Amino acid sequence: MIFTIFKKELKDTLRDRRTLMTMLVIPVLVFPVIMNIFVSVSSSFQEEAATKKIKIGMVGKKDNFLEKELKDIPEMMGPKEIIYYKDTATMIADLKKDTIQLGSFISADFKKMMDSLKPAPVVFYYNATDMGMMERAESYMKIIVTKAQQKRYDELRIDPFTIKPLETSYRNIASDKEMIGKLAGGMLPYLFIIFAFLGCMYPAIDLFTGEKERGTIETLLTTPVARWQILFGKMGVVVLSGLTAASCALLGLFLSIEILDVVENEALLKIIHSILSPGFVLMLYALLIPMTIFFAGVMIPIAVYAKTFKEAQSIITPLNMVMILPAMVGFFPGIELNVMTACIPVVNVVLATKELIAGTLEFGLIALSFAVMVSLALIAVFVSYKRFDKETNVVL
Repeated sequence: MIFTIFKKELKDTLRDRRTLMTMLVIPVLVFPVIMNIFVSVSSSFQEEAATKKIKIGMVGKKDNFLEKELKDIPEMMGPKEIIYYKDTATMIADLKKDTIQLGSFISADFKKMMDSLKPAPVVFYYNATDMGMMERAESYMKIIVTKAQQKRYDELRIDPFTIKPLETSYRNIASDKEMIGKLAGGMLPYLFIIFAFLGCMYPAIDLFTGEKERGTIETLLTTPVARWQILFGKMGVVVLSGLTAASCALLGLFLSIEILDVVENEALLKIIHSILSPGFVLMLYALLIPMTIFFAGVMIPIAVYAKTFKEAQSIITPLNMVMILPAMVGFFPGIELNVMTACIPVVNVVLATKELIAGTLEFGLIALSFAVMVSLALIAVFVSYKRFDKETNVVL
């Protein structure tokens, strides 16, 4: 009987364009396109910032040391034009107006300090909102300082190695897979949680509040079927919709990588393929299924209580933020899955997924996370049943 109700409600749900858009079209089509546009635009901005011609303001005497050194830097590091100013105030004003992109200042006694083998100050001004300008200044000065140091060593007849007491090296023991999991692993569960929630939302509203508005819920309640069977049949469709949306998000990610060539580095692509293994997908669904049931169990009492579709939507939509905000924990560095975080709903799914991607997950912690989400899912189902069992909430 539950399966019969499930089939009936699933047919009705698949006729709803909003649900189909949320479950299939947005995750599968929009997600890859957005990801591709984001990567393309980001790469374009970075390339433009690194190669575009910039104007460098300079306060100081003409044909000074800094100007000569800047002109000697190859054009492959970005074309540049030097513009002289009488004072820093005018130069800074032009920098704010983007007439120039960098400003520089060398003191009047710059040459004297260089000749006396003392550190000569060079000041660069930049606008932090102009992406890549500070990096350009740093790359220029790195070349200039290296040349000046070597020249000073030659003048003093010093072997650079004799004044270098320590040779420091840093070795990363984390694998590439662990690095991806820790740095970018928060994005994947965040997207799954968003689509799982949205996938549940419209069917939950339509199958409960929508039926009340259409006046068909009374007909269904007069059939010789237990109230809990009706609830479970409808809830099955809501959960399936959420899981389908999350699955389509995973498919959209796969299409982005495989078809749109968002990831061009073959070594990185190989690591991503190793992450998206059948074992990872199974472990991910072990966490997603109880979480989706929990989402459905939270939405259904609201949908049962609401009198109109608009009222249900106005209550559940802000709830989206309450559920999604904990998922942002995955973007914060230093927050690890432990006994405490494994007991926090949604947060535990995000952190467990990060550990899964990195390959550093402890099975005791994922078991605890799974147990917490299953417990919350059961509580949510019980609350839904109690709410659905009240006659005053079910009918208008």
